[in-house]
Amino acid sequence: MDLKLVKELLALMDEGGLTELHYAHGETEVRLSRQNDAPVVHSVAAPVVVAPAVVEPEDDSSLYFTSPMVGTFYSRPNPESDAFVEAGDSVGDDDVICILEAMKVFNEIHAEFRGTILEVLAADGETVEFGQNLFKYKV
Repeated sequence: MDLKLVKELLALMDEGGLTELHYAHGETEVRLSRQNDAPVVHSVAAPVVVAPAVVEPEDDSSLYFTSPMVGTFYSRPNPESDAFVEAGDSVGDDDVICILEAMKVFNEIHAEFRGTILEVLAADGETVEFGQNLFKYKV
């Protein structure tokens, strides 16, 4: 196991106030969970589905929907279509809010929350990182 990777993932958890994080790349999979402020590390070689994290900021009541993976952000299904969501739109937990392309696979990303989009934080065609804020919203 790559100790440097585990340390970086733990720092990402601390930064975002996350209690659980799943990372998968190639045959490497790391699952981190924090219970009672003590990190627990699991490493397996099976594929994993990574759920988006929701991080609550300290300054107001809005929330952030973060990227569940590294990839290219697309706000619309194709260049001629309207965006999946825009500021002011209400979404349900099963609504598609964007597409993330990773390794030539187009992944529909569902809101997994009910609320109102306040701001789209990623630009169409932009490369986004795991854990990067994509949408600001309120419930």
